[in-house]
Amino acid sequence: MVTAPRTATAPRQHTLIGSPYGTLTLVATDGVLAGLYMTDQRHRPPEETFGKPDPGPFGETIRQLDAYFEGELREFDLPLHLDGTPFQRSVWAQLQRIPYGETRSYGELAETLGKPGASRAVGLANGKNPVGIIVPCHRVIGASGSLTGYGGGLDRKQRLLAFENGTQDSTSALF
Repeated sequence: MVTAPRTATAPRQHTLIGSPYGTLTLVATDGVLAGLYMTDQRHRPPEETFGKPDPGPFGETIRQLDAYFEGELREFDLPLHLDGTPFQRSVWAQLQRIPYGETRSYGELAETLGKPGASRAVGLANGKNPVGIIVPCHRVIGASGSLTGYGGGLDRKQRLLAFENGTQDSTSALF
């Protein structure tokens, strides 16, 4: 579920958790998940914007991420507070509709949005997704089926897709 963007004065908190894909930084705005960032992620905001360290708002997020990494959860059910343009938020909403273990091309997402010529814009919005894994931008591929662009790195994208397809355990080849 996507909620409205935060206001400039909304309190933020963050915490760090381990995962099979490296350390993840979780960020909350007004107690609602607003960011999930991987180490060395492209478009990662400056750490000083993450707010104070506080694991309090993240219990359910951590529980669902753990279940996902164990292969027990295929669809996240968390409130999200995502900052972005209306177009970005529409792309992120479509990402949440891609079923576990499936992929869509940038062009297919553009078609779904009623903007068939906007595959590059979809790609840019996909790359700015502030809540990777939970909003599954890793499920978007090139028109030819190739793995293209992923803020967390193509190696992580490949591992996430292999994990969801059952061809790789989420705990192998830790970062």
